[in-house]
Amino acid sequence: MSVEDRAEELASDLGIDKEEVREDLENLVSYSVPMDEAVQSLRRKYGGGSSGAEPESKAIGEITTDDGSVTVTARVLTAGKRSIRYQGNEQVITEGVLADSTGTIDYTAWEEFGLSPGDTVTAGNAGVREWDGHPELNLGESTSLVFEDETLEVPHEVGGETDLASVTPGDRGLTVEARVLEVETRTIDGRDGETEILSGVLADESARLPFTDWEPRGEIEEGADLRFENVYIREFRGAPSVNCSEFTTVSTLDRSIEVSDGAPRRLVGEAVESGGAFDVELVGTIVAVRDGSGLIQRCPECGRVVQKGQCRSHGQVDGEDDLRVKAILDDGTGTVTAILGTDLTREVYGGGLEEAREQAREAMDQKVVADTIRERLVGREYAVRGSLSVDEYGANLNASEFAEVDEPPTERARALLAEVAE
Repeated sequence: MSVEDRAEELASDLGIDKEEVREDLENLVSYSVPMDEAVQSLRRKYGGGSSGAEPESKAIGEITTDDGSVTVTARVLTAGKRSIRYQGNEQVITEGVLADSTGTIDYTAWEEFGLSPGDTVTAGNAGVREWDGHPELNLGESTSLVFEDETLEVPHEVGGETDLASVTPGDRGLTVEARVLEVETRTIDGRDGETEILSGVLADESARLPFTDWEPRGEIEEGADLRFENVYIREFRGAPSVNCSEFTTVSTLDRSIEVSDGAPRRLVGEAVESGGAFDVELVGTIVAVRDGSGLIQRCPECGRVVQKGQCRSHGQVDGEDDLRVKAILDDGTGTVTAILGTDLTREVYGGGLEEAREQAREAMDQKVVADTIRERLVGREYAVRGSLSVDEYGANLNASEFAEVDEPPTERARALLAEVAE
């Protein structure tokens, strides 16, 4: 239900001017106050108390973004705590997933209800808001929450334990076990000024993902095998990122995590459709080498590519020479732009900056470097490993490994057909 509709309904209930209510409601919603909480706040402001109508009881699978508030009985699958900045104040929230036999739904609890994974609860007057196109429940001051004695059986795992390959941005209250492959201490400009954090890479048997620890912990060091309880997942450069809050518990495992040296191999179309991946291997044919490849110039200040001596951020600059390849990789299911940095470009070009400069001087045209690379790559099959990001500008794979495929084409064709048929 829109702000306009809720304002009209509320004004009618309270017998006051609709425009005044609408203005107040829009103001609260603009500060990210959940709609149901905003409505209840205005009822208190104008002396209307709580609405006399009981919200409709619904199964989770029946809840839509058109619902204002509902009553639902469900099992708590996950319950993660973290602190957020809300209307200028620190607010501790509990968030996770509820489930019944018809489906699952994300929730945010703005009050301390004492929710734990495995609880069966009935939440009365739970607000419904739209988040990323889907309904989400808000449990707040106006929500009545009852812990049921009888356990609700649901076809879902309780507790939030998962591997790295299974997490998606927006997941909350998860538990993962992983090895710390890389870690560094960084100072950032946080909401309260300069803040020290840890960042790096985690790995398990299934995948590798970046992580951030917002409350630096001594247990997190390179090579450590750790259990992370109560983490949440954000999107970082198109891929999931594990985040540890002040409520995350980190403990040392008494076993070693097996970490694969390779990256999961996926079809290009499937990888692009997923929205991104931190570490993935794609195999396909180089069908083109794009403009902006070969011998290029970068801004000495920010490292961006300079076009005709102009940097988008710093204007006219004296560019510094560099090597790069932007190649279109196609496997029949989709395409990506594989971006090779200086070192990988040296390998495919067969020389470094001095050789590239010399070739450009002799031809009086730096485009000959890209032409040489194009002749060596186009029409050949390559396996490219790296970090895939997908945005409005397309799909880009920043390559960490780049090698010509020596597998028999028939074997790869069979594997491709088998994956497509699944």
